[in-house]
Amino acid sequence: MLKQNLSTSLVQKLSPQQIQFIKLLQIPTAELHTRIEEELEINPILEEGREEKEKEKDEMSNSDSSDNDDEDYDEQPEVDMEEEISIEDYLHEEEMNGYKMYGDGASREEDKEIPLPMSTTLNDSLLIQLGFLGLDERQKTIAQQLIGSIDGDGYIRRAIEAIVNDLAFSQNVETTEEEIEQILNKVQYFDPPGIAARDLQECLMIQLKRRDDDGEVSEAAMKIVENCFEEFTKKHYDKIKKKLDASDEILKKAVDTITKLNPKPGGESGSSFAQRQYIIPDFILANNNSKLELSLNSRNAPELRINQTYAEMLDTYSKSDKKDKKIKETVTFVKQKLDAAKWFIDAIKQRQQTLLRTMNAIIEYQYEFFLEGDESKFRPMILKDIADKISMDISTISRVANSKSIQTDFGIYPLKYFFSEGISTKTGEDVSSREVKHVLKELVNSENKKKPLSDDKLEKLLKEKGYKIARRTVAKYREQLGIPVARLRKKL
Repeated sequence: MLKQNLSTSLVQKLSPQQIQFIKLLQIPTAELHTRIEEELEINPILEEGREEKEKEKDEMSNSDSSDNDDEDYDEQPEVDMEEEISIEDYLHEEEMNGYKMYGDGASREEDKEIPLPMSTTLNDSLLIQLGFLGLDERQKTIAQQLIGSIDGDGYIRRAIEAIVNDLAFSQNVETTEEEIEQILNKVQYFDPPGIAARDLQECLMIQLKRRDDDGEVSEAAMKIVENCFEEFTKKHYDKIKKKLDASDEILKKAVDTITKLNPKPGGESGSSFAQRQYIIPDFILANNNSKLELSLNSRNAPELRINQTYAEMLDTYSKSDKKDKKIKETVTFVKQKLDAAKWFIDAIKQRQQTLLRTMNAIIEYQYEFFLEGDESKFRPMILKDIADKISMDISTISRVANSKSIQTDFGIYPLKYFFSEGISTKTGEDVSSREVKHVLKELVNSENKKKPLSDDKLEKLLKEKGYKIARRTVAKYREQLGIPVARLRKKL
């Protein structure tokens, strides 16, 4: 028998406005303009331009004095957005019709795709080249199946036996592995060189065979790839030299020839270039005679205002006959849009203030680095340090840091670059892991490439410099820096 029970519980939920502000805060500058354009399109009361009150304040401040040059860069002009329009009978009827949460659920910003320029894809390029072979319909069908099996990096990883089955079931073409191999050999001579290979060894071999150079170096390179590929990948040059009976000079030139080949021929397709995007910094930091001056990218500070025509419309309604149903519906719509516009302007200004407060705290924490650009001056810093400094939640700092970047005199950095864990030194002080990585990178760059430093040797050298660090931590930092193991860094 079913029983019904009543229970009470406290549940904390975010309001629609809070959710919208979180979305506004986490999007980067490049997407903010698109978000504002969307709001301008759906809300006729919101328009671009400065508020009249702001213009009057600027004119008065400019005429009164010029002593405001020393004003902190994180202060924002105050705008009275709390002005309410009094309309009888409105609150009771429209209490539940607040700001409509556009984009509720899946984010509209995330769903939108940036339009890409038209370009010839790798598949299109291969099909064009296929037309010049003069194959019959049967052979052309097999070649098209092979081209369709090429991955984005230019390789065919599907087994030949599986392609035979694909042709039988999907194209009704009976063929053999030998026939597919013959047509594959023709496709492998398409551009870009190395396309349609089944593994890296075959890819490199195809490129070497297409070279015009038939000299001793080219011959040695082909022998290395064909007969000593495993030793080459592990950089066991002594074994290769002994196996091929080649001189040091020939071996070095042959290895250089191989390393200059393209391991991912599919990466040269036009589509990869079309999807390239550029970083637009959210902050700009200038060093003016050792005084750091921070400013927001102008795209982060759009000029938005309320359309006064609609505000006057509501004022006129308050003096008219309120019994007309159509007029009442109209003013309800206008009032909702007016509330939404006011909230959006406030949210944009709050976003600016939050970004500036967070960035100012980061600059203050890493002041020595921002002055000189020296990575050895990094201090250990985590999200909690900044959150405590400006009395904000860690999640807010995380949203700002994960998608924003700053332009400095010595490059553009993502904000998350400045956060790092601490490492103890012999003196008991904590230094940033970023500083340790910088020293580690310098040690690797200055090593003897014929005898590269192992992780154990790197650990000892770092300890000699005063950094208390374990070998596994050295390996972790080396991998984060994209530095291969000592064996793979070895050169002739």
